[in-house]
Amino acid sequence: MKKFIIISIFVFALAGNAQEFKMSPYTQYLVENPFSISPAYAGIDENIHRLRLSGVFQWVGMSDAPNTQIVTYDTRILERSGVGGILYLDKNGNTSQTGGQVSFAHHLTINEDNNQFISFGISYKFVQFKIDVSDFENAGNDPNIGADISSFNSNFEVAALYKLQGFFFSLNASNILNKNVKVFDESEPKKLRNYYVYTGYTFKLKNEDYELEPSLYFKYYESDQRSVSDINFKARKYTKDGYMWAGLSARFINDQSFEPLYFSPLLGLKKQRFYVGYGFQYNINESQELNNGGTHLLTIGYDFDRTANTRW
Repeated sequence: MKKFIIISIFVFALAGNAQEFKMSPYTQYLVENPFSISPAYAGIDENIHRLRLSGVFQWVGMSDAPNTQIVTYDTRILERSGVGGILYLDKNGNTSQTGGQVSFAHHLTINEDNNQFISFGISYKFVQFKIDVSDFENAGNDPNIGADISSFNSNFEVAALYKLQGFFFSLNASNILNKNVKVFDESEPKKLRNYYVYTGYTFKLKNEDYELEPSLYFKYYESDQRSVSDINFKARKYTKDGYMWAGLSARFINDQSFEPLYFSPLLGLKKQRFYVGYGFQYNINESQELNNGGTHLLTIGYDFDRTANTRW
């Protein structure tokens, strides 16, 4: 019975987050894949079809630890538009969710001389959430838990991106519609809207062979007014057939005296059309004792050249 109570508490805590219709952005956006957090980046590179596959493995060494697989793809269509899609599978013990999104973006050039443009994006998102209770002890004694629980819901996200030379600023409003599907009871939050900003500046050094990129990611949840911030720094070195980079990200809980949650060192390499990136998340809060193996992020990708020569 004790085991069942512990699992139940964990499951119900996860369910609230699962219904947000989008996987939490660990550091996928920093591993050269900003489309994973904003539809405004769909088709941002006009002559490239970008494919990325990511795996996030949490609490390594623990049984039934959370793990997530994500596939993202985006490309330019016509002269000023982009499309993309995301599919993901997230498993966490007895819970799982399968979801994705389809996105459209439109890019408008303001000034070609200083690379100034603005982009607008929209996504339709969907998620299938499921709890498998087949191996729960004494599950039949709980009126809320009988057969496996499953629900499907969908939502929308809108975004804007502004870029001027090395400066970039993106703003998203996610889960615009209130949730209209009950999974457990009427006490579940109906407002799942959250807002996030991703901004930074890319400094070019030594004949543009090197780049330094500080950035900030801020996310605000409307339902309970909590928020988190990522402070990031990346450095790139370009080579004849690609580039290599390294970085560091730190996440803070803003409503807890800006308490640090984790640090994540990052590495990446682009060689011709192939890409690989890696991040390790080291928790420094009270969950550290349960998470000695840390969280690992691995991303691999391939960039396909477009045959059409299009311009914005």
